[in-house]
Amino acid sequence: MTEGPTFRTVCKALHRPLTVCGIDRRLFFLALLLGGATFNLFYSLMAGLMVFAGLYGFGLWATHHDADMLRILFASSRARRRYDPGKHERIDIEVAP
Repeated sequence: MTEGPTFRTVCKALHRPLTVCGIDRRLFFLALLLGGATFNLFYSLMAGLMVFAGLYGFGLWATHHDADMLRILFASSRARRRYDPGKHERIDIEVAP
């Protein structure tokens, strides 16, 4: 039995999130697709670039703020809600004189 802990080298690239141009790859391709769809819908290169730039800016902020935000958001949407404060059971109250 060894006396101390065993250390194994691990590459840093295994723990970094997969990014394209500094943002999460899924957000990048979403921004690219929506920018292209806007360009095709409005026939305006400026509109497509503005949509892409806006979504790219949001993706850059989200990736620098928390790299796993998108994964957690998608996982939470699949989970069942246990309590919904918007749903109230009707309670009838009778006031007696």
